[in-house]
Amino acid sequence: MNTKIDLCSMALLKLGESPIQSLLDDTPAAQLGRTLFDPVIDALLASHPWHFATKNFELTKNNDGDFLLPTEILRVLKCSGEIIGNNVISPAETISVTAIVRVAPELFPSYFVSLAATKLAMEFCIPLIGEQNVFRMLAALYETELQSAKFIDSASAPTIGIQNFSLINTRF
Repeated sequence: MNTKIDLCSMALLKLGESPIQSLLDDTPAAQLGRTLFDPVIDALLASHPWHFATKNFELTKNNDGDFLLPTEILRVLKCSGEIIGNNVISPAETISVTAIVRVAPELFPSYFVSLAATKLAMEFCIPLIGEQNVFRMLAALYETELQSAKFIDSASAPTIGIQNFSLINTRF
């Protein structure tokens, strides 16, 4: 079970820095963690349809006759209406939305923890230590971990067989 402080500390350790005890400390590392953690993790979550961060919503119309997207949504994957800002326009009375949502760090699977720590280390690198070579090394590590995490995430999803496909039905 990892917290924001744990992930920031892992990122700092990847940079050869000391871990932090609190995001409220008056140190450059704590200030970077406080400032960058949420936007970096939100962008990382939104960058891929992670199964652990996917959620289905059934929405009903609000008083304006539109559907309001929940604030936890980072990216809509599937929606039966037209999205305009945080509203969905549709003539239906209820709609289904599949989306990527914010997930607490405590709920991150292990393959995503390592990826998130490496991404944070990349973001902390230049402002904290200013080393281009370390940044390039972290970028290469991030790409490797990203591919591995995507593979693990996709392999953890249940497979759905092909249903009602005429060529398969004819064959059997």
